[in-house]
Amino acid sequence: MATFPEYIAQNEERDGVRFSWNVWPSSRLEATRMVVPVAALFTPLKERTDLPPIQYEPVLCSRATCRAVLNPLCQVDYRAKLWACNFCYQRNQVSATSPAYLMWFRGPQMPLVFLYVVDTCMEDEDLQALKESLQMSLSLLPPTALVGLITFGRMVQVHELGCEGISKSYVFRGTKDLNAKQLQEMLGLTKPSAAQGRGPQAAPQQSFNRFLQPVQKIDMNLTDLLGSCSATPGGGALGRQNMCTFPNTGARIMTFIGGPATQGPGMVVGDELKTPIRSWHDIEKDNAKFMKKATKHYESLANRASSNGHIIDIYACALDQTGLLEMKCCTNYTGGYMVMADSFNTSLFKQTFQRVFTKDVQGSFKMAFAATLEVKTSREIKVSGAIGPCVSLNAKGPCVSENEIGTGGTCQWKVCGLDPSTTLALYFEVVNQHNAPIPQGGRGAIQFVTQYQHSSGQRRIRVTTTARNWADAQTQIQSIAASFDQEAAAILMARLAVYRAETEEGPDVLRWLDRQLIRLCQKFGDYHKDDPNSFRFSETFSLYPQFMFHLRRSPFLQVFNNSPDESSYYRHHFNRQDLTQALIMIQPVLYAYSFNGPPEPVLLDSSSILPDRILLMDTFFQILIYHGETVAQWRKAGYQDMPEYENFKHLLQAPVDDAQELLHTRFPMPRYIDTEHGGSQARFLLSKVNPSQTHNNMYTWGQESGAPILTDDVSLQVFMDHLKKLAVSSAA
Repeated sequence: MATFPEYIAQNEERDGVRFSWNVWPSSRLEATRMVVPVAALFTPLKERTDLPPIQYEPVLCSRATCRAVLNPLCQVDYRAKLWACNFCYQRNQVSATSPAYLMWFRGPQMPLVFLYVVDTCMEDEDLQALKESLQMSLSLLPPTALVGLITFGRMVQVHELGCEGISKSYVFRGTKDLNAKQLQEMLGLTKPSAAQGRGPQAAPQQSFNRFLQPVQKIDMNLTDLLGSCSATPGGGALGRQNMCTFPNTGARIMTFIGGPATQGPGMVVGDELKTPIRSWHDIEKDNAKFMKKATKHYESLANRASSNGHIIDIYACALDQTGLLEMKCCTNYTGGYMVMADSFNTSLFKQTFQRVFTKDVQGSFKMAFAATLEVKTSREIKVSGAIGPCVSLNAKGPCVSENEIGTGGTCQWKVCGLDPSTTLALYFEVVNQHNAPIPQGGRGAIQFVTQYQHSSGQRRIRVTTTARNWADAQTQIQSIAASFDQEAAAILMARLAVYRAETEEGPDVLRWLDRQLIRLCQKFGDYHKDDPNSFRFSETFSLYPQFMFHLRRSPFLQVFNNSPDESSYYRHHFNRQDLTQALIMIQPVLYAYSFNGPPEPVLLDSSSILPDRILLMDTFFQILIYHGETVAQWRKAGYQDMPEYENFKHLLQAPVDDAQELLHTRFPMPRYIDTEHGGSQARFLLSKVNPSQTHNNMYTWGQESGAPILTDDVSLQVFMDHLKKLAVSSAA
């Protein structure tokens, strides 16, 4: 029989789903007392080698208010040729289908569309490196992919690629804010009403082909056009990049930014160099002059892009901020990528951009377009909302909860861009009344229906159906407690906290997080009143307080020492990555290398920093190698170059090899840091470890050896002691 961790891993591998609770309380009242809501992390395109597409349409429940897809949890009567829907219990004919519902998925395959939007206001060296990366990307696209180009500086140029022998473009003033209708008229893009109802294939090919051309047809012309782009002085006029694309078409708008917008409706800073771009201090004091207007402008663009099925990627490469705070909605609403680097000439950008075009074993891009996610639930549970790179489709239904969490009030969401790691957090509410007991052995079911455009151009539907047992919390609380998935719960609560941090004050979010943790300890801890030493947590809860401790110190909730752009970047990735990567972001992984044995994982604690050790820390955003004081001295003395110290050479190389493996597989590529004891960049390690030894207690008798951390932050031990005291208090 599988252990609980094995059961969790098997479910995740099969379904791409991790629930906070794997046995659900059977009444609304008891569910609210669980503190952590019934919620799930769902990865729609979870990679599975044993999941080939089948060439027939899904069989749907005939009840108009249900329309759930036939799944392994349904009961089938083979003699009567009937199947019973496990959501509404409707009995259906086995042959029943719904052609009208599925009509939209028939028709010609659509080519992939890539629109390059390039900032030309940057140094020549940077622009040259960017052009080389763009030219490289053309060779990775399928021959039939449609490509377009827009460049912008003080002027915005929409390049017409259908002209042979000449370079032709439409130029717009960067300071003028034009609406979509005006742009369509100026560009000669007609939009017949009939085309709106029949989809993108009805759009006139003539106007379509002027700006978007197949790669195989204009590869050389576009390469020459990119090569002729030169750097322009002055600030850019970003903010109109998706005005010229086509509605109802899955497309990827790839925006490359070399600095902040200094004019136009999307400007985030003025032209004068003496005026710096807004900081957190300016935002708190309501002194960010351009922020509200720019944010509103980018939100309108993001809403238009998401409604049209377009993905917006942002590649921001500059030493200073570029306005990601204002532009974050463009990627967050559309499922696009956000990449931040110091320069387009760094390996961080070049390799990250190349990995966008990674292919699977079938030779298809690991990306999906214009997806919709629909959630169906059994009658005892309803969906409250979702947190992730999605927007609401405002689809009301019997499974929609009145209590909204995140993007709620709907059972359908649009996710314009998906990849195998894109993960959404979905929150549910148990609505079964306390006086309506569920029969013994009853199960609650949830179905996730993901419809998307595959990178081959096909429309596909992926259906994931999962179920969990109900339990009476008054008599079976131990069963519910034993089903707690503390890793999933930590990420789900963290996403809630990050979502609140976007609109609430930082201290208020921390207080909310602390209250939830104290309530959870009071509910599921084993203790005697007013006796902190008696407090015990079961194994399924033991790591949860530790996750909350590191979350409180993370850049997702702490903005100190991070710019607004950096905070937006960190939060963007946290809200889209899967559980494994999100856990690394909250609590980085630390490995130790020494002569005492093979590499081993060690505690993320200051006691792990020893003079004769090399440490490798993975924070997801950074891969850091730290050499202890003694090891650093040996390295400076050049012992690794002496034949008799070859073992030391191997010791130095081991963490480098492991770091390279991480650098080659992760998206986006992390920043690589090599430092040592006393090095300026050692601060990245010291700021992450638990400060169990500080300058205040470093001389305490019996104190473990390790590096003292100069900080006033409380340690994990102090945090846990205080938590236990509050949890057992009779006054709480």
